[in-house]
Amino acid sequence: MKFNILLLSLLLSSGGFAAEPTFIRIGVQSGGTVEWELPALQDALKAGHADVQLDIRHVANAEAGKIALQSGAVDIIVSDWIWVSGLREQGADFTFYPYSDISGALVVPGDSGIHALQDLKGKRLGIAGGELDKNWLLLQTLAKQQQDIDLDASVEKVFGAPSLLNEQLKQGRIDVVLNYWHFAARLEAEGYRTLIDGRGILQGLGISESVANLGYVFKQSWADRHQQAFRQFLDAAKQAKQTLCSSDAAWQKIIPLTQTDNETTRKHLRQNYCAGNIEHWGESEQKAAEKVYLLLHKQSKQALTGQSEQLQPGTFFR
Repeated sequence: MKFNILLLSLLLSSGGFAAEPTFIRIGVQSGGTVEWELPALQDALKAGHADVQLDIRHVANAEAGKIALQSGAVDIIVSDWIWVSGLREQGADFTFYPYSDISGALVVPGDSGIHALQDLKGKRLGIAGGELDKNWLLLQTLAKQQQDIDLDASVEKVFGAPSLLNEQLKQGRIDVVLNYWHFAARLEAEGYRTLIDGRGILQGLGISESVANLGYVFKQSWADRHQQAFRQFLDAAKQAKQTLCSSDAAWQKIIPLTQTDNETTRKHLRQNYCAGNIEHWGESEQKAAEKVYLLLHKQSKQALTGQSEQLQPGTFFR
């Protein structure tokens, strides 16, 4: 009798033990927008009683994140789908889930005489991301299609780190800068003018759909093994974005991570960050991404995309 009571109590108490959480190792750049989300993301995981815990691994830069993912040191990073397609062409099983459709912008001083692409001729153009930066390649395509301008041969190109290029623009050492969205937002807050942004470039090229610029990148096989945990992670990530865009209190918590004391700059960063939220990612958006791929493949002469003329099957997570 005593044995039966003891056995029953053990069976009942076993239900009180929490399941072992799934740890998701996420590679994050210090100061990047993914790091901004982490406090709200972790709060969302707790609020949803998810069986997921984040193991945050800081990486020095985007390339270090890619190396960490490929080596198996992390499970997820935020990167771009062009890179994913190239890996799949080589036989890897990485895939992409959209994170943001915000992209860079072409910015000039507020009093600049540059008002259109043809005004760039002979100007000193700062470009973040190098010769194979996607916005730079698409901007060249647009200039060629609309104005028959060889932009690459028409401007004096200056490549450099995003923050350094912003400073060079302020000092008058360059006339215009093509920079990442958060660096462009900082300039806008100081009265600089956006000539065209990534969305405007795509629209000029006849692509009206929103195309995700960045996304979570991970192995399909890893996601298959951790379906429930990964779904909880994605749901919490979506909730975190919504919270940061709707709750002033939540945004206040991450202000130190934006590394600015200027209220106007903070407003521009939040506005542009929230504008990048993915509202829909279906067949039409993915077909639009395929069009972008073809443009980049042609303009880069395969240097960015690899030899394949088509986006690789499985690039986008389903």
